[in-house]
Amino acid sequence: MDFSSKKQINAESLKNIIFDFGGIIINIDYHLTAKAFEKLGVDNFGPLFSQATQSHLFDKLEIGSISPQSFRDELRSLIQLNITDRMLDAAWNAMLLDYPPHRLRFLADIKSKYRTFLLSNTNQIHMDSYYQSLHATHGLTNLNELFEKLYFSHQVGLRKPGPDIYKLVLEENGLIPEETLFIDDTLHNLTAPHELGMQVYHLTQGEDVVDFAKAVGLY
Repeated sequence: MDFSSKKQINAESLKNIIFDFGGIIINIDYHLTAKAFEKLGVDNFGPLFSQATQSHLFDKLEIGSISPQSFRDELRSLIQLNITDRMLDAAWNAMLLDYPPHRLRFLADIKSKYRTFLLSNTNQIHMDSYYQSLHATHGLTNLNELFEKLYFSHQVGLRKPGPDIYKLVLEENGLIPEETLFIDDTLHNLTAPHELGMQVYHLTQGEDVVDFAKAVGLY
């Protein structure tokens, strides 16, 4: 099935929208983190982390099974460099870019029409950084006022693409899968929600979620 086809979306039946975060709401560039670590002297960071595959260390951070400090210490040992926590965090957060204002306006506007949720594979180090940026650039303390509820992998102990995190969102909020749209920019994160009966959409590189919403009649 082509998850990037707008024709598959039945907007008239939708009551709920679940959004991914990175690449959907906030702009990200994974290559910037790789470059930042390479600048620190890490020659093999690319194989350690990418959007598609992650070493077990990053998985553990994303489900909250290790603390940020344990992550830093293990990563330092893995890359065999004696760098400070601050330097490591700056490199790790380099992928996090800006919040386009039109996307934040869009989220605020559609809350009156749909029940909206955020579902993200993330971690505490990134969260501290992008919330600081959100407050500095847009005056928002967090994302709570833009969504009915937030689901962050490191807080719930589950991560995409496993089906349990999608089931959690559906069951906790009494959502009917067929009335629910999930939007993500990572293709393999869409298989499980599709199998659960949700409508899904793969937002491809260079495509904006607001343009998609307008094209299918959501906004």
